[in-house]
Amino acid sequence: MSEVITQSIQDYLKHIYELNENGGSASTNDLAARLNIAPASVTGMLQKLANAKPPLVIYKKHQGVTLTKNGEKAALEVIRHHRLLETFLVNTLGYSWDEVHFEAEKLEHVISEDFEARMAAALGHPTRDPHGELIPTVDLTMPVDESRPLASLRTDETATVRRVSDDDPALLRHLLEIGVVPEAKITVKSYSEFDGNLTIKIEGQKSNIVLGTAVTNQVFVEK
Repeated sequence: MSEVITQSIQDYLKHIYELNENGGSASTNDLAARLNIAPASVTGMLQKLANAKPPLVIYKKHQGVTLTKNGEKAALEVIRHHRLLETFLVNTLGYSWDEVHFEAEKLEHVISEDFEARMAAALGHPTRDPHGELIPTVDLTMPVDESRPLASLRTDETATVRRVSDDDPALLRHLLEIGVVPEAKITVKSYSEFDGNLTIKIEGQKSNIVLGTAVTNQVFVEK
């Protein structure tokens, strides 16, 4: 690949991948908000990535941006680094799950492929990170995610927590405190049509918990 994949480009590709995950395209404004960069600067970078040899993105003005196959592979490589690093920091160095995201953000760009391979082997080749996020495979494919937001469940439905959003350390600390963590078994006791609140029972706990949509949209489960 003739295009040098810099740290800045990795950040762009990773965020585009995350915004594309639900099948849509990433808008310039979406990327500007995530990267804390002016929209005009984002447009300039997207044009550069679209004109790279080979192209890393497909960009159409006012229609957003998607990744090419080469761009997707580059994005999945840095996502694999990130999620393996989070797992290493928790399992080996004793970090808590609310501390690792920003540490991994700094380290994901600088580790070598040999370091990645040794780290994966030492961890037993995990398939999920501490937040339950799927880890791309060594050949840079993303396993199928069949989870859906906890907010989509209704009364008497049961499910297992698979993953939680890792962007907000305060949310992670709250989820850990109440026991909403990957592999927790949940039963919805009631649903409020007025405000979307769910009253849930976590297996092994005596008391029910009421959760609002600010939480239930950040927790993903499988029935």
